[in-house]
Amino acid sequence: MSDESAKNSMPEGTEKTMADFADELDASFKKIHTGDIVTGTVVGVSETEVLLDLGTYTEGRISKQDLSNDPSFNLLTEVHNGDEITATVIRTDKRNGQLVLSRKEANNTLAWEKFNALKEDRTVFPVTITEAVKSGVLTKVDGFRAFIPASRLTDSFVENLDEWVGKTVDVTVIDVNEEKKSLVLSGREAARAKAAEAKKTKISRCKVGTVMEGKVESIMPYGAFVALSNGLTGLVHVSQISKKRVANPASVLQEGQEVTVKIIALKDGKISLSMKEVEKEEAPDDEVPEYKNSDELTTTLGDLFKGLNL
Repeated sequence: MSDESAKNSMPEGTEKTMADFADELDASFKKIHTGDIVTGTVVGVSETEVLLDLGTYTEGRISKQDLSNDPSFNLLTEVHNGDEITATVIRTDKRNGQLVLSRKEANNTLAWEKFNALKEDRTVFPVTITEAVKSGVLTKVDGFRAFIPASRLTDSFVENLDEWVGKTVDVTVIDVNEEKKSLVLSGREAARAKAAEAKKTKISRCKVGTVMEGKVESIMPYGAFVALSNGLTGLVHVSQISKKRVANPASVLQEGQEVTVKIIALKDGKISLSMKEVEKEEAPDDEVPEYKNSDELTTTLGDLFKGLNL
């Protein structure tokens, strides 16, 4: 029988099976070294250890203490045949030809790689504050303790750190030091981004010409910043404070003063306001007397002198 005839007579799917077998055969001769991270399928579980099929010439073994730091961890209920576990090769047990593995060590290695990737990508993720300390707060990321400085907890000054315990905040990784097991996070960038998005949404709802109430927040030589009733802040330029000329905003305004303003422009996320355009018309300082003609004035004088003996 020719090779072509033999090939045609093989059951459907045989070629794929043989290719898979070739891959498995190559994998079985793969050399594994101490420190390598491998993934295997659970083929045996006891109260003290787990056996893994690594797809190589030997099996892997993980003891209970190398699986979890939790003393109450129960192998028989937590791990099952068919589960996949990633672990680090610790050594070779020459007595039975098995590889001694540690999932905890693999988790440590992979975790620090993950932390570096999170830092590089500036990934935002949530954490829950577990404890307040002197200069910040503590949390945990994948079982590792992480520190958030008080100055980086959010986008504003934090007076009472204890009030943040139990709260969930969005953070980014700003420093990773595997050697010192130091992981530093920051919530400031995420808080600023969230505030900026909220501000953008609020500004999109504003309309030029709207008259609003506000309170003077701060005074500068060029104008005054006013906190509006919708939570936004706008600028009243010195030229928009009054219809009368104002040389120094501080001479006519003070912080905390309530004012009525009108939105006159929205540009690049900034709000321009005017007090001048909603300023009430003032009455003249001196009223002009009603005009009367000379005849009426003479008659009036005659009446005043009537009956007088001169």
